[in-house]
Amino acid sequence: MKNKRLATLALGTALLTTGAQAQEHTPNIKDALVIVNSGSLQTQGMAMVLASAMQAQGTSINILLCDKAGDLALQETQSAVLQPKGVTPEQLLAKLQQAGAKVDVCALYLPNSTHNKDQLRAGVGVAMPADIAQQMTNINTRVFNF
Repeated sequence: MKNKRLATLALGTALLTTGAQAQEHTPNIKDALVIVNSGSLQTQGMAMVLASAMQAQGTSINILLCDKAGDLALQETQSAVLQPKGVTPEQLLAKLQQAGAKVDVCALYLPNSTHNKDQLRAGVGVAMPADIAQQMTNINTRVFNF
């Protein structure tokens, strides 16, 4: 019984040490590609909040808006306010852009909607699949999907 406790204690100590060492050596993420396709306002808002937090930590942010999330890129979109900050997903998106984030809609968004490029918010582009594929396969880029 005593040997079992010692073995468990030793294993726990080894795991804690390994976890602490891994944390110390984990590099910051240089670039992040945040792909948002959910139509849920809470999901869209949380994607923007997390992207903003990463941006504040020095990560370069690229946002790709697809499917229903592409509507955030439209000038006419006015979503409901989300609590606790009382902001909309598109306001959070604009704040990310002001801080340097690049925002694009998916290449399929406009051709499969009733909208055109002139209806996009200022600074929002249309993604080129080859460019997105390059980001997705870049070893320095983390891809997050919402």
